[in-house]
Amino acid sequence: MTAAEILLKRIHREGSIDGKIIKVDRFLNHMVDPKLINILAADLADRFSDLKISKIITAETSGIMLALAVAAKLSVPFIYAKKKRPITMPDYFAAASYSFTKQESTTLYVSKEVLTAKDRVLFVDDFFAQGSTLKAIKEIVSQSGTELVGAAVIINKSERRDIESILTLQDLISD
Repeated sequence: MTAAEILLKRIHREGSIDGKIIKVDRFLNHMVDPKLINILAADLADRFSDLKISKIITAETSGIMLALAVAAKLSVPFIYAKKKRPITMPDYFAAASYSFTKQESTTLYVSKEVLTAKDRVLFVDDFFAQGSTLKAIKEIVSQSGTELVGAAVIINKSERRDIESILTLQDLISD
C-alpha cells in the first residue's frame, strides 16, 4: 500500500473531512503515530533525495514531527522557525505568518547561527492551505541568502501544484 492509501484509510477510520477542515488529531497533529509519520516522511524524502538538500525547515509546532522524520531519512539537520524569540537568539531572521486554523498572526524567528547562505533547504509541514507559513519561510530564506529547493506537505488543501504532497484536498473529497 502507498503512503497516500495508508493515510487516506487512516483519515476515513479515525479522522474526518468537513469541507476544507481535515481533522487528524488522533494520529497526525495532536497525538502522533510515529509509524505513520515515518511512512509519510519516507515518501516525501524519496521525492527530494537527489537535490542535495542540506537542511529541512518548518514552522513551530505541527510540522516538527514530519520535519524530523524527513530530515532523518535524508540524513540532514532540521530547523524549526520559532513563534517566540528566546533571549538566547540575539541575531535572527524573522517574518510574519497568519494561521487561518488558529485565526491569529505570529512572527516566525530563525537564528542566523543555524541558517546560512550556503544551505539548500526543503520546507516541510503538515498542511498547506493559504500559504502564509510558506510565505514567511520564503521571506526568512530570502533574508539569509539560502536556496529553497522545494516544499513538501502531508496534505495540500490549495490548488497549487508546486507543493509536493501525499494527498490533496481533491484526493480527499473525490474518494
